[in-house]
Amino acid sequence: MKIISWNVNGLKSIIQKGLIDFIKKYNADFYLFQEIKTKEIPLTFQLLGYNVYSFPAKKNGYSGVLTLSKIKPNNIKYGIGIEKFDIEGRIITIGYDKFYLINVYFPNAGIGTLKRLEFKLEFDKEFEKYVLSLNKPCIICGDFNVAHKDIDIYDPINLKGYAGFTDEERWWFDHFLSLGFVDTFRYIKGNIRKYSWFSYSIIARKKNEGWRLDYCVVSKELKDKIVNADILDNIYGSDHVPILLEINI
Repeated sequence: MKIISWNVNGLKSIIQKGLIDFIKKYNADFYLFQEIKTKEIPLTFQLLGYNVYSFPAKKNGYSGVLTLSKIKPNNIKYGIGIEKFDIEGRIITIGYDKFYLINVYFPNAGIGTLKRLEFKLEFDKEFEKYVLSLNKPCIICGDFNVAHKDIDIYDPINLKGYAGFTDEERWWFDHFLSLGFVDTFRYIKGNIRKYSWFSYSIIARKKNEGWRLDYCVVSKELKDKIVNADILDNIYGSDHVPILLEINI
């Protein structure tokens, strides 16, 4: 089973930059897109054979997630039942006999002023409660908006305390994994340095000055079923790059 997750930073924009060809090339069973920034979803995805589940933000041009699935789920849930988070269109959960697949877009703590750090930390806690309330193993993929370890950011000394690299955000991710979840990229790739987000500066990509903000995390019960996990950092079109998980379930 092949899963690709990608913060596309605007669905309309990424379609113009070759998203459909990308989908056809990789032929994944699931595509999980974040930050779609639109309520308008083209019929093209259905014509490609995917079931389409969209959860846009209430605010136009902001946030939103989209899940494409070749396998029709048993059930679908939009959000986590808390309005101030759900109006931003941040989570879609689709359920199958053996697992849940969660597409998530975590809030940004707020560039510069950290004005949304408390909001994000509250989201972290509520997301944790939500996932632990589910009665099956979970596959969770998306933009977590945190660089977990020093190895996950190009300049850990000078960027310490920036949004996405605060002690509080990193501690929560440590805590979340300790509850019984596995960072699939680190499990497969060890200490390889790869990043999933780069500023739009051409120099940042050329110099490999990035952050690893995007993750596929699985319940520990699924650890031995992981086949491959990678970051497709040769793909352009967004400030993020796609991440890949292959798993046998």
